[in-house]
Amino acid sequence: MLTAITGINWGDEGKGRMVDLLSENYDIVVRYQGGNNAGHTVVNPLGKFILNLLPSGILRPEVVNVMGNGMVIDLEHLMGEIKNLQDAGVPVSPKNLKISDKAVICLPYHKMLDNLEEDRLGDAKFGSTRRGIAPVYGDKYMKRALRMGDLLHPAAMEKRLASAVEWKNLLVEGGYHAEPITVESVMNWLHTYGDPLKEFVCDTSVYLDQAEKAGKKILFEAQLGALRDIDFGIYPYTSSSSTIAAYAPIGAGIPNHKLSKSIGIMKAYSSCVGEGPFTVELFGEEADRLREAGGEYGAATGRPRRVGPFDCVASRYGVRMQGADEIALTKLDVLSYLDKIPVCVGYQVGDKRTDNFPTGEDLENAKPIYDYLPGWKCDISRCRRVQDLPKAALDYIHYLEKAVGCRITYVSVGAERDQYLVM
Repeated sequence: MLTAITGINWGDEGKGRMVDLLSENYDIVVRYQGGNNAGHTVVNPLGKFILNLLPSGILRPEVVNVMGNGMVIDLEHLMGEIKNLQDAGVPVSPKNLKISDKAVICLPYHKMLDNLEEDRLGDAKFGSTRRGIAPVYGDKYMKRALRMGDLLHPAAMEKRLASAVEWKNLLVEGGYHAEPITVESVMNWLHTYGDPLKEFVCDTSVYLDQAEKAGKKILFEAQLGALRDIDFGIYPYTSSSSTIAAYAPIGAGIPNHKLSKSIGIMKAYSSCVGEGPFTVELFGEEADRLREAGGEYGAATGRPRRVGPFDCVASRYGVRMQGADEIALTKLDVLSYLDKIPVCVGYQVGDKRTDNFPTGEDLENAKPIYDYLPGWKCDISRCRRVQDLPKAALDYIHYLEKAVGCRITYVSVGAERDQYLVM
């Protein structure tokens, strides 16, 4: 069985929390795209963990975790993440973590270039996390990147790096008028943080192909959501990789296999980190109350997330893009303080209403059209069965289910591993 867990909206939907929960029933968890530009927060009996690169299945010792070829890996950040887990008593070894030899390395100069460009753009910036993601994906497709397998051949790696550094300095010195990159400094960084990771590097494509043929259950974990996808998201305010479920077998290294199921993660309201159009955005006191109730601060950056009511238009689009077979609805408990709950049911674009998610200028100019549902005004964090929920909460779930055209199978009512119910 091959199952993908993906975000329906702008990211930050709670994928890590659901991967941690559902991985109990899987043998392998695979991250198949992205880098450390977003984070998954997981709370379980071991403690609270923020994972930017490692698959969320790493918190279950019996699960094998794979970092796929579609990822870009900051070695220094990964080493720090592994140390934090080991210090907390979580085992991390080549037995439960395997890194694709084809995954790309995010180097220090990628982060430097990310910062230089965002600073140059000023008020026109894309809202980058400044962690080098766009520059390193650019190098991947310019065929100038180093890959994890290169760590195993240092002499050849240094030769490739020298060519890349010479090319990069044309931009660093000539374009940004910054201090040039040196091969020596980058090689020192690669040895310091890359050498301890060599034992984790392998051909994960062969491993996963054999595992699937042997009947192992594989769970694919995405970063961000459909609206941040490089092709189908709110371009250019997107990530630099494909966040779509259909890309999972490719980014994992087994494009010859097909998904069995796509589970979309969808928050009970809307949140967004970074720049770009966000039609339902709230401001002022109304936004502050929702942000504080939901603890809406970026797991990777700590930035306050933009927040707003549930967006049926964006979510219906996300469900379609992700090919979602079922939905896990997260953070329903956060809405318990509201007397009435706004839901965006359509967009006004100029003098026309649309129920389809627009792009470009139409999206920039879209205004939300709201419906209102009654709130339940009570704590639901202890609910573990459908019959425990107040009627208004259950009505809200069914309303969203109908609005996005996909059944909701899981509902989380808190951050702890056991704070959920099955519909």
